[in-house]
Amino acid sequence: MDSQSPLKLPVIDFTKPELKPGTPEWDLAKGQVQQALQHYGCFEALFDKIPLETREAVFGAMEELFDLPLQIKSRNVSEIPYHGYIGQHPKIPLFESIGFDDADVIEKAEAQTRTFWPQGNPSAHTDQDVVTILYQNEVNGLEVQSSSGEWIGVKPSKDSFIVTIGESLHAWLNGRLKATYHRVMMSGDKPRYSLGLFTVPKAGYMIKAPEELVDEAHPLLYNPFDYAQFLGFYFSNEGRYQSGLKAYCGVQH
Repeated sequence: MDSQSPLKLPVIDFTKPELKPGTPEWDLAKGQVQQALQHYGCFEALFDKIPLETREAVFGAMEELFDLPLQIKSRNVSEIPYHGYIGQHPKIPLFESIGFDDADVIEKAEAQTRTFWPQGNPSAHTDQDVVTILYQNEVNGLEVQSSSGEWIGVKPSKDSFIVTIGESLHAWLNGRLKATYHRVMMSGDKPRYSLGLFTVPKAGYMIKAPEELVDEAHPLLYNPFDYAQFLGFYFSNEGRYQSGLKAYCGVQH
């Protein structure tokens, strides 16, 4: 009997020292990235510049953070969706998330530290940002949907990061690339920790498709929009579905 091997995400190697702009290796990597995003909406990036000790320390700190009492975690509040503490939700009882703005600014990170230490599975979705870089512990569960509609289990190595694209990049490129539709399917009794870097436009920046990406064959799909306002709409009762971007600023043809 014929058997099909399970689909796997493309793995792109960013560890090569000769990978510099203008080199054949650079052009090859660009082509691999483009092909991966067109067919899968994401890829596994092999990158070994972050020491293993640092990555293990990050996950150790995450465990300590999420083990804090609920009343302490709830101190991290924000009016922007997913920019504070999320937990104890009846629809996703096993899911917890803590988001920090400007986590790369030491003064703000220290302020969050003083706040916290004064002495369930989400449904399939796309992210609304531009690009997301994910790193997880060795408990798998992330799945992404390919362009053909098949679900692919993601099993990255310790030296890999998962790169996905969001709705904002989809609109910015006038639909040339689709946002990564993904979900988390958990099994077993071990907790899964994932660390995400979400890139978003600066406040007040309007996301607009460049003129060179709009023509007769590729008519404009989305009107220019403000990311923060779109995010607010997406998490409203009216916008909470997969085509929230189209409902918010889609062009009628």
